[in-house]
Amino acid sequence: MSLADFWDRMDTVLGPVYARSWANDFVLAGIGLTVVQAIAAGVETREIWRAVCAAT
Repeated sequence: MSLADFWDRMDTVLGPVYARSWANDFVLAGIGLTVVQAIAAGVETREIWRAVCAAT
């Protein structure tokens, strides 16, 4: 999944403003990082998306 597709999904599920806040603040249990940290660390967006779905 491209990064653009990932953010489109985040915006659809959480809303564009809340998605960015949530991505910066919420630590994903399955990964141990926030969305922003996981992206910076090179975690695949599909894996991040699965963790987001499990958390929401």
